[in-house]
Parts: sequence; structure tokens; C-alpha cells
Amino acid sequence: MENDQITTAPSRLRAGFVGAGFMAEVHSRAARAAGAKIAGIASSSAASAARAKDRLGIEQAYASFQDLVEDETIDVIHVCTPNATHPTLTEAALAAGKHVVCEKPLATNVQDAAHLVELAATAGTVATVPFVYRFHPMVREARERIASGQTGRISTIQGSYLQDWLLSRDDDNWRVDAAVGGPSRAFADIGSHLCDLIEFVSGDRITRVGALSRTLFSGRANHKDVQTEDLVVAVFATENGTVGNLLVSQVAPGRKNRLLIEIAGSESTVQFDQEAPETLWLGKRVGSQLLVRDPDALSPEAARLSVLPAGHPQGYQDAFNAFVADTYSAIDGDIRDGLPTFRDGLRAAVLTESIIESSKCDEWVDVPHVKELEGVQ
Repeated sequence: MENDQITTAPSRLRAGFVGAGFMAEVHSRAARAAGAKIAGIASSSAASAARAKDRLGIEQAYASFQDLVEDETIDVIHVCTPNATHPTLTEAALAAGKHVVCEKPLATNVQDAAHLVELAATAGTVATVPFVYRFHPMVREARERIASGQTGRISTIQGSYLQDWLLSRDDDNWRVDAAVGGPSRAFADIGSHLCDLIEFVSGDRITRVGALSRTLFSGRANHKDVQTEDLVVAVFATENGTVGNLLVSQVAPGRKNRLLIEIAGSESTVQFDQEAPETLWLGKRVGSQLLVRDPDALSPEAARLSVLPAGHPQGYQDAFNAFVADTYSAIDGDIRDGLPTFRDGLRAAVLTESIIESSKCDEWVDVPHVKELEGVQ
């Protein structure tokens, strides 16, 4: 079946993982689905790596990341550790000639992200960041409808990404700590996904932002001086003159992972809701419709990512599997449309710093273009 190529890599890559938390579980499942050998894992300690080896069914636990990166049999390394560690680990992996999948944010500042982009280009290896919501089939359908002109001239964009896992003062996590998670939390963590999806689907770039942020709890269970934000609201303008707004919150009761984008054009509106990923709402002045995922009725890229027949729901892990499969295909020389690279990770860092700056100075901020940052160290 043609769609088999989405979930099976052309060759038997040997994948290594650093980090032993939830994202390592997601990455390892995706790597296994893509046909890789789940070869090794390193973590914060040898004991942590050993536990993860058994839990995730990985071939070998390494005493340290250095041991993992020096193993010449490892082809690709997945970096699934706290944010502040990403640049050091990724740089070491690139220096060792490894292909790299680095969790977002790629780095907690633009300078480090730009440096990693340059290192990856010099190494000539595949280097990707899991902006995996791009890999929902109905996201690709929305993108194609806008690119082909079916929606008409775009006038407005609305977006939100809402969660409630940090709703209470008693809720806590390492991401709350700016020294570990970076100076931005809610926006860097989930707002980066939202903006990536807005730009990917619309084919446009955010050029100006006006933002406000709020930290509801100055202290949490294990962190007494919280400096990172719980929510961000922003208005923006794009390169093509579109205007929009976005809301990002990790303190929205009842919202578990509600990422929604709505793009309005002169002919129709397209709306995608990540918590209902099998559908795309097409708004029209007369005769709005709910388009349900059906490979036989979708654009080629949307159909390619539809690995299950209509009526058999696909979700987050399927999207992650497709991202890793496309990463591994790129390693084998087959670069497919929409693969998010380190340059997309740099773009997220640029947007994050622009949002932080706007919120602090209470003014509009111009968002630099990534091309202006090439070679920054």
C-alpha cells in the first residue's frame, strides 16, 4: 500500500535518546513506528537511563550522554531533555556527525538557536524540531486550500492554545523555573506551536506583534520566585497585510490541549481544532461544511499522511510518527514537503523573544526575519 512509506523508514537507522521523560516515550514510539532500531538511551544518571531502557524497550542504557554520542553505531539522536540543556547536547551530537531531532524550544534564546542552525548546516546532517501539528492530515488540507486560492484573499487569523495543567498554585514543573525552562514558559512551550501552525498553514509570516503576559502565581509548590508567564495575549500583523490575534494559556480550566486556528479569506474560512483533528470546518456565507478526513477526498499531502482509512481516527501520536518518518526519510535523501528544521526552531526563538520584548516594553515590536540572523553567534 502506498501509505506504508509514511510509517516505515527506507533503512534500519539506529536511534539514540537523551532524556527519560514523557517526550522520550513519544519519540521512541515514533522511531519504532518509522522502522528504526531503538538502540540506546542516556539520562540524568545511569540509574535513570537503566530504568528507561527497561520501560521503553531500548537496547542499551549508557552511563552518560558522552558515551551515547561517542558510539559510532548511533545514526540519529533525539534530544528530549529540559530546555536549557538543548544547545550543549545538540552541539555535541552535531560535532559527532549525528543527525539530530531536538525537542522545542531548540534553544532558550535567539543567539544559541542561530548558532545551532549554522552548526547543522556545516555538519551537513539532518536536524529537525518536532512541530508535529503540521503532520495532521487536515492541517495539510487547510494549507493546500489556502495556497491554491480556494479561500480567497486572507484578511484575519485567530489562534489559541489553551491548557489547564498549571491551573493551581500547587501545580508545578521544571518548566516553571526560568533557569531550566528559559525566560518564557507558556509562549515558548505551546505558543511556539501555535505560531508555527499559523505561519505554516497561511504561508505568511508574522512581522509585528503587540503582546501582554501575565504570571498568576508568583510562587508555586516547589518554586518560590516564578518569573515565567502563565498566559500571553497578542495582536499581530503579517507580511501580506493580514491582521490577527492569539491567546496562549496554561491556566484555562477544562482545556487539556486545545490548539485552534481560524483563517478567514474573501471566499471562505478554514478552522482546525487539534482536539478534533479528524475534521476541518469550512465556513462560507452560505452552506458552511464540516469536512471529515477521507483520503479519497483530500489533497495529495493530506492523503499521504492519512495512514488509516476514513472513520478510523488519527491523533497526536500518528502526527508525531509521521514527523519522525519524514525526518528519517530525509536522512536517506528523500526530503518531503513541510519537514520542520532547525531554521523553524530559530524562527520560534525569534518570535518568542519578540513577544517577551513587546510584553516588557508595552509596545509593538518588529519581528526580525530569520535570514537576517544567519551567521549570528
